[in-house]
Amino acid sequence: METLQATLFLFVFVPWVNPAPPLQQESLQFYEDDTDVSMGSLSQQDYEMQSKDIRKDGKNVSLDTSLRMRRDDSKLDVPPTKDTNLPTCLLCVCLSGSVYCEEIDIEAVPPLPKETAYLYARFNKIKRIAASDFADITTLRRIDFSGNRIEEIEDGAFSKLLLLEELSLAENRLIKLPVLPPKLTTFNANQNRIKSRGIKANAFKKLTNLAYLYLGHNALESVPLNLPESLRILHLQYNNITTITDDTFCKSNNTRYIRTRMDEIRMEGNPIVLAKHVNAFSCLRMLPVGTYY
Repeated sequence: METLQATLFLFVFVPWVNPAPPLQQESLQFYEDDTDVSMGSLSQQDYEMQSKDIRKDGKNVSLDTSLRMRRDDSKLDVPPTKDTNLPTCLLCVCLSGSVYCEEIDIEAVPPLPKETAYLYARFNKIKRIAASDFADITTLRRIDFSGNRIEEIEDGAFSKLLLLEELSLAENRLIKLPVLPPKLTTFNANQNRIKSRGIKANAFKKLTNLAYLYLGHNALESVPLNLPESLRILHLQYNNITTITDDTFCKSNNTRYIRTRMDEIRMEGNPIVLAKHVNAFSCLRMLPVGTYY
């Protein structure tokens, strides 16, 4: 009877010890250098390995060093790679008719959703714009190709974009302008390599909504002809303009003609002396910015 009572006593009072959960067991690999890990918390296998050296990459290292190396290796940062073969709306950001393909190193215009109204493809490596790029995207209202490497725009690339209002080709390598769509209000071709022969005589004549024209930092030798009456801002700074006529902005046969909408003309940084062409500005409400002496 006494033996049975002793057995029951031991059965009742021996504490139950739960095994450590898996995360706790694995966390031994990630202790910091100054953490004190007691010998009792290591497994028998770890204890036996402590006195031995582990070979890693041809070098003998202690257990503590091995654990630290395993910890450090787990934190290596792998730089993301850019896969330009992804579908457009995975490679770019598509949001409510807008497609953002900026700084992703694409070399051609990606296929666009058919309802695209705004395309932002700045700072890429696009070299050429083909007529087929926008053949089925007639809903476009704004395109921005600033900061690419565009050298060529195929004839008719923008001919079907009858709703296009804003087009930026700034900071590229163009030597001539493409045919522009008729409803443009803003056109930016700053910082290219365009010469006067690269702009057709009637390039802007039919653009009756064009209000902002930016052609600064190119290689123009003269002011483009037949500028539309709608023009408000004209930037021609830092070109190679040496000539200007009385009909460039005004009408030599109509001394009462006034350009009422023109608010700003910038021509600084050109070799022309504007004071020698006073009659060329008689129809303007304010003189162009530039050199007068």
